Order: sequence, then C-alpha cells, then structure tokens
Amino acid sequence: MIKLKTEINAPIERCFELSTSIDLHKISASKTHEQAISGVTEGLIKLNESVTWKAKHFGIWHKMKVKITGFEKPKNFTDEMISGIFKFMKHKHEFEQKGDQTIMIDYFDFESPFGIVGKLVDKLILRRYMTNFLIKRNEIIKDFAESEKWKQVLKVNTRDIK
Repeated sequence: MIKLKTEINAPIERCFELSTSIDLHKISASKTHEQAISGVTEGLIKLNESVTWKAKHFGIWHKMKVKITGFEKPKNFTDEMISGIFKFMKHKHEFEQKGDQTIMIDYFDFESPFGIVGKLVDKLILRRYMTNFLIKRNEIIKDFAESEKWKQVLKVNTRDIK
C-alpha cells in the first residue's frame, strides 16, 4: 500500500471538492493524456457514480473504470476499480482540518494480475510509478487549492466552498 500525506493551506471543503473534480484530474494527469470517456466525465463525482478513464502509461493505452464506493463529505471518499489493468485497485482519500491547513492523506492499494510476475512488476516498477503519479496529482491539487486557480474547476456553488 502507498500512503501519502499532503499539507494544504486551504479549507477542507475546497480540498475535498478539488479531489473529486473530474476536470482537475484531467489537468493533473495530462502527461498520460488521461480522458474521462464514460460515466461522469466532468464536474464532481459522488457516491455510487463511476467514470471510465482512458490513459497512456508506458506507451500503451489503457482503460480503467472506477466507482466511488465510500463518500463522507468533506472527510473522505474511496474509489475502487471495477474493470481495468489491475487485479484490484482501491484508493481512499482522507481529509482533516488542522487550523488553517487541510491534511490530505491517500491510501492507494493495488495489485497487478499475472501472479508472481505481477508482484515482481509491482515491486520493481509500478509502486514507484504510482507513487510519483499520486505525488504529482497532489501537487496540482495543492497548487489549485492554495491559489485562485480552484475557481477555474469548481464552477458550481463556489460561494459554499470559500
């Protein structure tokens, strides 16, 4: 399991909504040409909703459908792979307000198919690759949350977000 902690100088509601934004995810994953091709393809994703992503990793196009299986705004949400390249994938996002800061914690668990070969690939390549992917995503969330950029992606109910 990958565990990451990101400290963000912004309100918890803003950080939570940016993390559930399909539009911001597309921005943060632009290097892999990530596109939302079905399900919720823009705006904010919520409990029991799904999105199918198409992205290029290691020079190969992949599709992955994820569903929001847990959702307690603004404290946490969980997305799980329904279909895709992994044997399984579960990503829990937790948020905690500490004064003027939000502590965002990611728990990302995954396993590749192909038995022992998949476990070896996970250990030698994918763990580092996915960690770097999530770090970059979190840097973008932090950048948008701490500046006025958040207003570009959170267009609805911005009065309630602060």
